[in-house]
Amino acid sequence: MKKIYVRNLKKTHWNNIFHAMHCFTDNRSLSTKDELWFTEHHPIFTKGNSEKNENIIKNLKNISVMNCDRGGKITYHGPGQQLVYILVNFKLLGINIKNFIFLIHQVVLKTLKYFFINGYIIKKFPGVYINNKKFCSIGFRIKNYCSLHGISYNINTNLTPYNYIYPCGNKSMKMINLIDLLPGITMNIFRKKFIQNFSKIFKYKIIYKSPYGIFYTNNVY
Repeated sequence: MKKIYVRNLKKTHWNNIFHAMHCFTDNRSLSTKDELWFTEHHPIFTKGNSEKNENIIKNLKNISVMNCDRGGKITYHGPGQQLVYILVNFKLLGINIKNFIFLIHQVVLKTLKYFFINGYIIKKFPGVYINNKKFCSIGFRIKNYCSLHGISYNINTNLTPYNYIYPCGNKSMKMINLIDLLPGITMNIFRKKFIQNFSKIFKYKIIYKSPYGIFYTNNVY
């Protein structure tokens, strides 16, 4: 069974992770293990490569806006939201991007199902939805047959910044925190079940690893 390294990076600045994942991808070989990086970001808006600023509707209250090389439009990241950077080699995984995105959706849906929450997808707007609100956002870039970026889902984050934008370019989009439906849920509880389902669906053996040394700096925590 193929292995994947899982790292919990706790809270990080988006810039640090952006550069770290590109460095990881640019230097990986066919023998490099795939990795999952779990983190929370300090407040930031990121704009995908199809965003033309048409989805910023209010003053962004001194929250930085960063251009990003993933697909999609603008979104918000902040504490209480889980980012999952999914860094896999499609040659080793043996699937194409379409199947990959489908399986990522299934991991999230199956994890929600475990907690008796019925999520669903909307073909026009990738991600996972609950009760007509968006729970999980998805955005990737493929470089040299390898994926960068990943998904984010809201556990207990401040949803106010979403009012300053049209999230993912959808003017009617509303966001949801899982804690509003499951008062006892925590990021750790959901993450553990997510990892289990990711392992089963993608047929990985999970290997837990410590964060890279570069993350233990004053610029990150």
